[in-house]
Amino acid sequence: MIRPGSRPRREGIPAEILAAVRRIEIRTRRLVEEVFSGEYQSVFKGTGMEFREVREYVPGDDIRTIDWNVTARTGEPFVKLYEEERELTMVLAVDMSRSGWFGSGGALKVEVAAELCGVLAFAAIANKDKVGLILFSDRVEKFIPAAKGKSHVLRLIRELLTFRPSGTGTDLNAPLRLLGSVFKRRATVFLVSDFWAGDFDVNLGVAARRHDLVAVRVRDPRETALPPLGLVAWRDAETGREQLVDTSDPRLTAALQGRVRVRDEALEHLFSSRGVDLVDIDATASYVPPLRSFFLRREGRRLGRSAR
Repeated sequence: MIRPGSRPRREGIPAEILAAVRRIEIRTRRLVEEVFSGEYQSVFKGTGMEFREVREYVPGDDIRTIDWNVTARTGEPFVKLYEEERELTMVLAVDMSRSGWFGSGGALKVEVAAELCGVLAFAAIANKDKVGLILFSDRVEKFIPAAKGKSHVLRLIRELLTFRPSGTGTDLNAPLRLLGSVFKRRATVFLVSDFWAGDFDVNLGVAARRHDLVAVRVRDPRETALPPLGLVAWRDAETGREQLVDTSDPRLTAALQGRVRVRDEALEHLFSSRGVDLVDIDATASYVPPLRSFFLRREGRRLGRSAR
């Protein structure tokens, strides 16, 4: 497990980081080969249509595809033929705020996010797609442009494991605005966060209209359900505020769960209203079932549209 205090040595990459990257590479590549490769290819198509050639018009062709320049030169109607662009750009926008440095199971939330991103990135390059990375807290902290290749993906995983943010809080507006300014063409964006953040409705709507946006919520059960341990000194990782909490008080636990439920319902309604898919990841359990369920839901919707 990589802890917040461990930093890369200036003379090179620490052995424990290299070992962690290697472990993630082995696990995620196996998952891609055995589980996700075919599903990724069937779900994520190209981002648009690319001009291929022209041919003579035949009855039944869509008149909107007529190439008027060629038609004027030849005196006969010609139409443009297009083919789907296969190459896709994937962007991993990952929340690196301090709330991610928590884990009641065998891994921190940021470590779960790193491995999950490894699966998505290896699936992308196996399909000859490009992958970029945005790391953010209460600001965009780092941006790595999209590229292809195994070495590029390993670099992204290494960044996810070693990066230490300057900011402490979470502002989802910052990465969403960057998506609009940097990526002019449609991309598939995985927004990975626990979503303990302020309002981001407007920028989410703008980003979702331009890109294929998927929200990946990584949370630990201990964030929403307190164990009955009596009086506990509670410290907010992002604000630093400390409070003495009686975790054995049923009124407190009921109030907490009620607030979480209301917030979750509002967040899920927001994503649904913006056409954003939501994938829920429990940091103490395997991420494979919910991720695979997401791919299958996507595939079902795609086949449903094709059948109509």
